[in-house]
Amino acid sequence: MAMIANAKVQTLPEPWSGEIHSGKHQLMTDKPESFGGQDKGLAPYDLLCSALISCTMITLRMYAQHKGIELGEFTVEADFSANKEGQEWIDRRVSFLHPLSDELNQKVLDICQKTPVTKTLLRSVEINTTLV
Repeated sequence: MAMIANAKVQTLPEPWSGEIHSGKHQLMTDKPESFGGQDKGLAPYDLLCSALISCTMITLRMYAQHKGIELGEFTVEADFSANKEGQEWIDRRVSFLHPLSDELNQKVLDICQKTPVTKTLLRSVEINTTLV
C-alpha cells in the first residue's frame, strides 16, 4: 500500500472557513456567501472539480511529451451537477487554442477517460474514518 496524497484542514474562526495544508502548499476552503460562508476559498465540490481538471491537464501534457505531440495551449473546465432524483455528474470540457486533427481529438478523449482521478471518481472509493 502506498499513500498517494495527504491533506489536512484546520478550522478557522469564521463559520465554514478552513485552511488546507498539503505538503508545502496551503489554500483556503469556505462556502459561498449564499450558503452562509464568506467565499474566502474553494468550496468542497470546487476542490473536487479542481482535482479532476488538474489531473486531466497534467495527464494530457505527459502523454503529449511522451509521444512527441504538440498540443499547444489548452484549458480544461469541469462542472459538478446534481438533480432532485439524486443523480450526480461532472461535465468536463477540454478546449485547445489551435484545432487538433480528428484522430488526435479522439485520442485526447480516450486519454481523458483514463486519467488517475477520472478512474478514481468512476469507481467506488472506500472511505475509512477514525477519531484520533
